[in-house]
Amino acid sequence: MTKGAQRRLAAIVSMDVIGYSRLMGADEAGTLAALNAHRSDLIDSKIALHGGRIVKTMGDGLLLEFPSIVNAVKCSIEVQNGMTERNAGVANDRRVDFRIGVNLGDIALDGEDIFGDGVNVAARLQEASKPCGLALSGVAYESLGSLVDAAFEDGGRQQFKNITRPIQVWHWAPKEPVAVISPTQADIGVAPKPHRPSVAVLPFDNMSSDPEHGYFADGMAEDIITALSKIAQMRVIARNSTITYKDRTHTLRQVADELGVRYVLEGSIRSGGSRLRITAQLIDTSDGSHLWAERFDRTIDDIFDIQDEITKEIVTALRVTLTDGEEARLWARGTNDIEAWQLCVRATELFMRFNTTDFQEARELAERAVKRDPNYAYAWATLGFTHWWDGRLGYTGDSDTKFALANDYADRAMALDDTVSWAIGLSTMVAGNQGRPDDGVTIARRGFELYPGNADTRAFLAFALLIAGSYAEAVDHFRAAMALNPFYPNWYRNGLARTLIVLREFDEALTISGEILNTEPAFLQAWLQKAYIFHQIGRMGDAHDAIGEVRRIAPNLRLGHLHQLIPNRDEAFAQQFIDSLREAGMPE
Repeated sequence: MTKGAQRRLAAIVSMDVIGYSRLMGADEAGTLAALNAHRSDLIDSKIALHGGRIVKTMGDGLLLEFPSIVNAVKCSIEVQNGMTERNAGVANDRRVDFRIGVNLGDIALDGEDIFGDGVNVAARLQEASKPCGLALSGVAYESLGSLVDAAFEDGGRQQFKNITRPIQVWHWAPKEPVAVISPTQADIGVAPKPHRPSVAVLPFDNMSSDPEHGYFADGMAEDIITALSKIAQMRVIARNSTITYKDRTHTLRQVADELGVRYVLEGSIRSGGSRLRITAQLIDTSDGSHLWAERFDRTIDDIFDIQDEITKEIVTALRVTLTDGEEARLWARGTNDIEAWQLCVRATELFMRFNTTDFQEARELAERAVKRDPNYAYAWATLGFTHWWDGRLGYTGDSDTKFALANDYADRAMALDDTVSWAIGLSTMVAGNQGRPDDGVTIARRGFELYPGNADTRAFLAFALLIAGSYAEAVDHFRAAMALNPFYPNWYRNGLARTLIVLREFDEALTISGEILNTEPAFLQAWLQKAYIFHQIGRMGDAHDAIGEVRRIAPNLRLGHLHQLIPNRDEAFAQQFIDSLREAGMPE
């Protein structure tokens, strides 16, 4: 702990999974998927709602800090009640149950971390908690008064390990009994279905002879996903995951199990001249029933109205109540120029392939889009991202100029419509590269508030937190983004690996970097990260080999470029990173 660390009184919550080792031993992948889904769908949102912050994650556990004991207890009770509902009907050997300890006590701050007697007592209370309940210290209980409507049971004064004084304990447990089914009824090897409405929008089938209409079909599905992700009460799987089912044989049950959703929207587009026939159906995969199905016979000029109509129908079918703000954002449109919209959809798909040829075509398409509709925020953001990635990856040289252009286009997009998620993401990333990390976090948090169910927006926030030095929170948001986007892209993986490296979690960071390179062998940052890790753990031969791959992939890359390629507010870490790569053979 840093000398002279700040001290204060705080409400502390410590929680962990009951029988975590047993669950991991039986089904490691399934347990991790379940934990990610519980965090994404329930726990993280409850913490944010009550003003708490995640101090750190500890394998199966979380350490939280809240501004008041009332907030801490309300959040803990809501999490446990929510978990009781989510676990209803789940077999005993697959249930994820938490125990929670809550204390009001003195803590010491050391950067983002907290220490002290108050934390130690919360951890011991967690161990004393009844399954699916919480244990509250006497001082916390007395501070509640009548501000929380909950019944607590006196657990007496207890002596805990390494705590010199006895602690008065109060217990709370859910009122409703937990419904349990036998193991023979349990689904094996499937992702957990969340309590809130969850939907996967599959790529629309292109039934036309013209392959160009495939972009049209993909863009329609993407816009419906974007609209639905603005609704806080829904969990919507990201397009990166649903697009994997395009042109692939699958059953709806398979989709539901692999993505952890209950509802699936599928559809098709058939065109003839200027006429369109669009079919769509929403299916409840738990019993195969059709909640809603419709056919639209329209002209191509009606495409945006059709998208709005389909999205409204889904929301109605799932009986989700929208707030006024969500209603307004849901039906907002950025352009009436269909070709501009299609150009942006194609450009986004191309530049996310991260290669020089497709990247150049993507920029040309984005430039055509802004010429067709100079008031289209998404078009300016798309063009800006082509310049930002150019600056990061050095496709055409002169990174400073490319970042300046990306900043200009981000400003234009935000001036036109500051609720466009892609514009918010671009503004976030540009701020980080221009040495404005706090601005990046502010922009990204607003994007997260607007799009709580958007995986990319969550990942942008995680990157902003990483650059700003809030590493523990960044890890939490990266993992939450991955839960929303089960087939997540490598830029999610890369961000998580970078954050774990700073936290010196080298084993996991090395594993993730290897996963990136298995699918994208020329992913430059993964090789740089491996070189740094190998240097730090004394494997100099492997570090030299990794730098050899870097020099083969990017022969003109020098140490001086790395501040732009891997920005970080922590100057000491940045210098250590550069020094390690220099010793591993990276040229000046």
